[in-house]
Amino acid sequence: MQRGAINVHRVSAAGKEQVIHVFRAGDSFAEAALASPTGYPADARAVEPSTILLIPKIPVLALIGHRPDLALRMLGSMSAHLRVLVGMLDDLTLKDVETRLINWLVKHSGGRATTVALPGTKRVLAAELGTGSETLSRTLAKLRDRHLITVAPKSITVHDPAALAAILRRNLGES
Repeated sequence: MQRGAINVHRVSAAGKEQVIHVFRAGDSFAEAALASPTGYPADARAVEPSTILLIPKIPVLALIGHRPDLALRMLGSMSAHLRVLVGMLDDLTLKDVETRLINWLVKHSGGRATTVALPGTKRVLAAELGTGSETLSRTLAKLRDRHLITVAPKSITVHDPAALAAILRRNLGES
């Protein structure tokens, strides 16, 4: 990624979209397509004006033959993507929407009172959290009504990170 944001997702037979990850400037993605004859196992869509660098498969494979260190770097990148997927699987199967949102806020605020820029629209955040826009809006309103956050069109301000962390621990059964 040179600039912008790319939403990598899968769409179920019923038409439900699950965002796998939103990639931003400096990130790489689709390395798995190099090692597979069937291509990349997901779809991608720009969610804001974006510039990506497309590297053709055959020259990259030839370069890896001469530079095995590149293969190790790509394995490192793919391992990082796998960790994200495992974390997402954990989130989607073990946590409710409130817990997933609070976890996202705690991670992106660094555990301090700050303003967190949204990764595109609230719809993109909802998809990233594996929920619908309406459910995300209700959950944000609940946290706002408790004076834990303030919601703006392109950001969320975290007012009480300690309270959010306490709710997260309670929701995860770590109290």
